[in-house]
Amino acid sequence: MDLSNLKYAEGSRKRVKRLGRGDASGHGGTSTKGHKGQKARSGPKIKVQREGGQMPLNRRLPKFGFTNIFKKEWQLVNVFQLEELEATTIDAQVLKEAGLIRNSNGLLKILGNGELTKKIEVTAHSFSKSAEEKINSLGGKATKL
Repeated sequence: MDLSNLKYAEGSRKRVKRLGRGDASGHGGTSTKGHKGQKARSGPKIKVQREGGQMPLNRRLPKFGFTNIFKKEWQLVNVFQLEELEATTIDAQVLKEAGLIRNSNGLLKILGNGELTKKIEVTAHSFSKSAEEKINSLGGKATKL
């Protein structure tokens, strides 16, 4: 057994369909394109959305629903996640570096899930009532932006 004996697995390599190489090839004459018509010609093909004069599918289907372009996307962090951080002053930049949020410029909300045992100063756009109570009860500071 050496490299000269290696062969491809049976059925893994398919022969290329060679078009326009004479009638004996089986794909001569019209080269599998049929007779005349736009699809048989060379040059640009038909665009997917073109349907001739027929009303296009995307215009036939009913439009429904509502997209709120003013929706606010909040990034949520729980109190137990703040407990794991070594920093005593926590803001969006610290949370981004720790990998708890994706975007340091987005809206940040601190939630009260979990326990807090150390004094910390947190700056965020919003706090839940329980989170604010837990931070302030230990002598920390919850600052809203």
